[in-house]
Amino acid sequence: MKTKLLAAGIAACFALPAMAQSSVTIYGIADAGVMYVNNGGGDARTKLVSGIADGSRLGFRGVEDIGGGYKAIFNLEARVELDTGRQQTGNLSSNRTLALTDGLNLTIPGLPAAVGAAVTNIVVGAVNPAVNVNPNNALFDRTSMVGLVTPVGAVLLGRMYTPGYEVLAAGDVFESGTAAGWGGIVGGTGGLLTAGVAIRSDKSIQYRMELPNGLKASAMYGTEKSGYIGLDKRSWGANVRYVANGWDLGLGHNHGTDQVGARGLITTTLAGAYSFDQWKLFAGAHKQKNENSVIIRLVGDTLAAQLPAGLPAAVAPLIPTMLARINTTLKRNFYLDAISYQVGLHYKVGAGRIMASVVRQDDKRADASDATQYGLGYDYNLSKRTDVYAIAAYIKNENDGQYAIGAASASGGFTSKPGQSSKGIQLGMRHRF
Repeated sequence: MKTKLLAAGIAACFALPAMAQSSVTIYGIADAGVMYVNNGGGDARTKLVSGIADGSRLGFRGVEDIGGGYKAIFNLEARVELDTGRQQTGNLSSNRTLALTDGLNLTIPGLPAAVGAAVTNIVVGAVNPAVNVNPNNALFDRTSMVGLVTPVGAVLLGRMYTPGYEVLAAGDVFESGTAAGWGGIVGGTGGLLTAGVAIRSDKSIQYRMELPNGLKASAMYGTEKSGYIGLDKRSWGANVRYVANGWDLGLGHNHGTDQVGARGLITTTLAGAYSFDQWKLFAGAHKQKNENSVIIRLVGDTLAAQLPAGLPAAVAPLIPTMLARINTTLKRNFYLDAISYQVGLHYKVGAGRIMASVVRQDDKRADASDATQYGLGYDYNLSKRTDVYAIAAYIKNENDGQYAIGAASASGGFTSKPGQSSKGIQLGMRHRF
């Protein structure tokens, strides 16, 4: 059967309105709400949060019909944090992860204890950055691409969602947002620094196709400095989806590398949903492994540049030993090996819907960071463009787990200490324009 890529299909991949021919469209989402969260240890607070159900954004999209079944397209989409007006944010919790520096020992003969403590504090700060969403402060952090749609598929160039993440997002009961989103407990004990899926990739080339019978597929290749934070030597991924007759099923795979090309973040996702009558049922599994995180080399290179300037000359010969111990500790603690499972449903009630899910993060490491997340929500449509929602979520952490409930635009961060639960309620409003 002759393949055919639909312009509307391309638009759907970026969660955007349908494109008009020979035009430029300005669009966006304004989403914000109030969140009460209790992360244990007396850390209970109410705060205003931007982008709870959907990340707030401002975008520009264009298409030109150049004839013969060919269309030129582009998409530029900027992050907007409504609570501050900025394009960067950090964890919703101010707590720090304890797992990433666990076991770090800088007690070295000849090294003053005060120096060892100071360097340890530098490492702790490096793995607990104040800004971890759009750290480069890119203008079009969400999407920036140009492409050509042809009768046999589309070729896209730029920064885009990865094939593996598209499957995870399509299978998420809470649609990649709110305190109950599947991605909230996908990853390791370092939050976004130990991400369990590459959401977008810089410097990438993507091919997409869609058949009239609902079968879709994509393949992506990331050149140098691609991947989930733009530091991979190379990256690639692919997916295949079936979206028809009530089904939305997908299988996706992402393969990342570190700065020297060693195996990095690798994920495989099988997820989907089936709609009938007032119901939509969801199920999925997501395998994640990261043997060589790009963060390790990034932290090591930063420390190697900073330490000589900040340490007494007498301890300069001990710097290589310190760096070796830091690298060994980070390599052990950044290692990720887990499988996440999700089941859930939507049930339509009038102009709204009830949403419920259970997510389990099954950590395969010896010092496991297991967690189970329960979510319940109600989303009510005031109009075609505006809805209000209420979400309740509870994360039961086990062992070294410090997961805290988050939102679409920001990681929840961490509980006060390992093994403590996180629970909260979110009330918000979303307007699409």
